[in-house]
Amino acid sequence: MARRELDASTRSAIAGILAEPKFELIPLKSVDDQAAFLPPGATVSVTASPAKGMEATLELCERLQARGFHVIPHLSARMIRDRGHLAELLARIDAADIDHAFVVGGDADQPGDYPDGLSLLRAMADIGSGLTDIGVPCYPEGHATIPEAALRQALADKQSYVQSMTTQMCFDPAAIISWLADRRAAGITLPVWIGLPGVAELHKLMLISARIGVADSKRFLSKNTRLVGRLVRPGGYSPHGLLEGLAPALADPAAAIHGLHIYTFNQVETTEEWRHRYLGQLTALDVVSA
Repeated sequence: MARRELDASTRSAIAGILAEPKFELIPLKSVDDQAAFLPPGATVSVTASPAKGMEATLELCERLQARGFHVIPHLSARMIRDRGHLAELLARIDAADIDHAFVVGGDADQPGDYPDGLSLLRAMADIGSGLTDIGVPCYPEGHATIPEAALRQALADKQSYVQSMTTQMCFDPAAIISWLADRRAAGITLPVWIGLPGVAELHKLMLISARIGVADSKRFLSKNTRLVGRLVRPGGYSPHGLLEGLAPALADPAAAIHGLHIYTFNQVETTEEWRHRYLGQLTALDVVSA
């Protein structure tokens, strides 16, 4: 529920960033049914996993692009075998009129020629493509296996190859704001998309985990430990608290927050119900206070 202590400028900042978010989907069988609940023409980011392979990611991207969505395939460095494989993927992306991509290091245990996102970005720049916007992940609360100094250096090295960054799952608005200020002071000027967990139901999260394969299931649950923890607490989880905590940064040009990246976990229907309800509450408060 939107809190009445929010002032008009705060409500406006939240409503503005919530109006046209990106939606992240996982290429599973249920995804086409859930895609029906996306807003027409929405921007949709499609994940990649070793169990499903890059083929599943591109197939879903092609279907969604044909349905009028603006899609962003995840290119997982450790899942791309070599230069020839990369060239094939980029040609296929161009053929589908897809002009955005999101480059991640990925989780494959046995990488090919590209062990990390930076090596893939360099290869992509060398080959060339029709991509006009490439994004990369960033980590306000750090990474489970990568030291903080390495994360900082990698982001600095990637900056010249990409156009944006997206925060990985974090529930602490103060941590995000502090991290952003620190990175801006260090010369990272990339616009940032704030990663926001959608309205996930625990049993559906477990079903998704079971469907993506044993190894990927363990990775999925380990990556989403904080969300699972929140879901088992009394009252569960709702995204508006994180948004309201971020409100000061949303209105700060120095933070360069470009938009929201919603982790739907293929629960688009419930996430969209929440988003529209919350936007309605914000609007209603503006009408009352007018």
